[in-house]
Amino acid sequence: MGPIFMALLLVTGWGVFAYSARRRWKLLMVGAPENRFNRPAERLLRTWTYAIAQLRMRRYPLAGAAHMLIFLGFGVLLLRTLILWGRGFDESFNFWLFGSDQLLGQTYSFFKDVFAVLVLAAAFVFIYFRLFARLPRLTLNREGLVILGIIVAMMLADILYDGATIAGKMRSQSVFLVCEPAGSLLAQLLYGSDASTLAILRHLGFWTHSSLVLIFLNLLPYSKHFHIITGIPNVYFQDLRPPGRLPPIEDFDDKLEREETLGIRRINQFSWKSILDFYTCTECGRCSDHCPATKTGKKLSPKHFTLALRDFLYKHETDLVAGKANGDAHKHRKDLVDGVIDPEVLWACTTCRACEQECPVFISFVDKIVDMRRYLVQERSEFPVQLQTAFRGLESNANPWSFPSGDRAKWAAGLEVKTLAEHPNAEVLFWVGCAPSFDERAKKVSRATVKLMQQAGVDFAILGTQEQCTGDPARRAGNEYLFQMFANANVEVLNGYAVDKKKIVTTCPHCFNTLLNEYPDFGGKYEVIHHSTFLSGLIAQGKLKPSRRVDKKVVYHDSCYLGRYNEVYDAPREALRSIPGLTVLEPKATRDRGMCCGAGGAQMFKEEEPGKERVNIARTEQLLETQPDVVASACPFCMRMLTDGLAAHNRESIPQLDIAEILLESM
Repeated sequence: MGPIFMALLLVTGWGVFAYSARRRWKLLMVGAPENRFNRPAERLLRTWTYAIAQLRMRRYPLAGAAHMLIFLGFGVLLLRTLILWGRGFDESFNFWLFGSDQLLGQTYSFFKDVFAVLVLAAAFVFIYFRLFARLPRLTLNREGLVILGIIVAMMLADILYDGATIAGKMRSQSVFLVCEPAGSLLAQLLYGSDASTLAILRHLGFWTHSSLVLIFLNLLPYSKHFHIITGIPNVYFQDLRPPGRLPPIEDFDDKLEREETLGIRRINQFSWKSILDFYTCTECGRCSDHCPATKTGKKLSPKHFTLALRDFLYKHETDLVAGKANGDAHKHRKDLVDGVIDPEVLWACTTCRACEQECPVFISFVDKIVDMRRYLVQERSEFPVQLQTAFRGLESNANPWSFPSGDRAKWAAGLEVKTLAEHPNAEVLFWVGCAPSFDERAKKVSRATVKLMQQAGVDFAILGTQEQCTGDPARRAGNEYLFQMFANANVEVLNGYAVDKKKIVTTCPHCFNTLLNEYPDFGGKYEVIHHSTFLSGLIAQGKLKPSRRVDKKVVYHDSCYLGRYNEVYDAPREALRSIPGLTVLEPKATRDRGMCCGAGGAQMFKEEEPGKERVNIARTEQLLETQPDVVASACPFCMRMLTDGLAAHNRESIPQLDIAEILLESM
C-alpha cells in the first residue's frame, strides 16, 4: 500500500506525539510529590469498576451507553488500526491469526464491523447533544465537534476500505459476507463499479483511517479529550483514604520557621495528582450540574474552577518547567487567589462532595478549595467577616457560638446522665457536639437520643465540660492550625479515658466524620457510630420496640457528611420504617444525589454568597414537592437550615424533626 509513505506517517505521527507527551510529563512533574502507589490490588479493582466498566457513566443512561460504546469500540478497533498499519508494508498482513480464511479472523471481523456501526451511532448521540439539545453542562465549542467528526470519519473510512475490497473481489454476482456485515452492505452498493474506482475508494478508506488515528492521537494532549489517555491513570491513582478526610498540614512550626506557605498559593504547590486531575477533566459538566452553589446561581462552578486552573497551568508551562529544572520553585510567582480564582468562588463551596460523587474520572475538588482557603485564612488573614466570630468563639470557649464552655452539659439537666469522669467504665461515649449542647432546638435531639439509649439499657456516659468542638468548622473554613489544636486536645482526653476500647455515638454527622476519619491522623483511632445507625441497631436487636402508631408522611433529607462522605443511607430510613403507621417519602434528589442543605464547609457560620436563591430554600422546595407531614433529618446543621427553609416557604406548620425525636414519639 506504500511502505515509504506508511513509515513516514508512523514516524512523524508517533514522533510528534512523543514530543507532546514529554511536554505534558514534564509539566506534571512540576507538582509536589505525593504517594499514590499503595494498595495496588484495590486500585486495579477500582480501575476495572470505574474506568473500564464505567460504573458512574451509567447514571446518565443515553450518554453513558454512548460513551461505553465508543470506549469499547476503540478497544476493539485498536487491533484493526495495527493491522492496517502493518498492511502499509505488506498487504497480506493480519497478525498471523486474523486472516479472512481463519475462524478467529472472521469472528474478529464480525465484531469489528458491529462496533464500527455502534461507534457511529454513539458519535451521533453526542453530535445531537452538542448541536441540537445543546446541554448547558457541556463545553460547546468546535473542538468537540472536530473530535466527533474524526471518529465518524474513521469508522466510515474503515467500512469504505472493507466495502471496496469486497466489491473488488466480486465477479458475476454480489456476495454478502456474514463475517463483515457493514463492509458487505456497502459492497452491494459498490457492486459493478470499475476496478480503478474501487481501487481509489479502497486507498481512500485505508489512508484516511490510518492517518486519522495519528491525527486524533496528536490532538489529545492539547484538548479536553486528553482524558482518553489520562482517564484510566487518574482513576487508578484516586485517593483511597476516606473521602471525609482532608490531608493535614504537617509540621506547622517547621513550616513557619522555613517560611513555607500554609495552604495552596501557587499552581506548582498542587501535587502531581492534582495536575493529573486538571489534565483529565472531560468538561462534561456533571460536577456543576449537581453543585448546590452552581444550581443556586453562585460564582462557583466546579467545572470552571478546574478549567481555570488547567488553563493557567498550560499558559505558564514554560516558566513552571524552567523553574523546576533550575531548582527555582518560585520562578512563577503569581498567586492563584484573585489572579485566577475569585475568593467568592472558594467561599461559596459547601464541601458537600456532590461534584466528586458525579465525576466519572474521580477528580477531587474539595481538597483543592480547602487548601486555597487555608492560604487565604492563615497567610493573608482574608475570610468572610462572620467567620471571625466563629474563630473567636472556638478559641475562647471551644464552640463557634461563644457559649460559656461551662454550660456544655446543661442540656442534660434532669436526665441523670453521668460523665466519663464519673463512670469511666461506660461502654459507650455519647459525643454530644456543639450545636446539640448549646442550640435550644438541637438540645431536644440530644435529650431524645439519651432517653432512647436509657430505654434500651445502653451503658453510656458523656464528657461534659471536657468535651470541646471537634474543630470541623475551623478546618473546612481553612483554619487548619485551630483545627489541629482541637484535634490534639480532644485526642489526648479521649485516649486518657481509653475510648479506643469503647464506642463513640454522635448525633452530628460533622463530629462523626471528624472523629472517625480525621482524628486517626492525630493518634485517635476510634469506633464511631452515628446515632441513626446506633438506634437502628438497637431496634434490630429488639432493645427498642416502636409500638405507638405515627400516622404521618415523612420525607427524609440526607446529610452530606453522613451520606456522600460516609455512605450512611439505609440506617436512618430503617429506623423510620420501623415506626408503625409512618410512611417514608423520597424526594427526587435523594441519597447520594441528595442536595446539600447549605450549611457544610463552615457555611453555617457565615453569610451565603450572592446568587439567585439560597441553597437551603432550594433544598426545602425539593422536599416539599413530596407533600410531607414532617421533614426528617439526622444532623443539627441540616435541622437549622431546613427549619429556616420551611419558614421562608411559609410552611412552619410542617415540623422539622430528627429521627430520634420521631422514634421517641413511637415508644
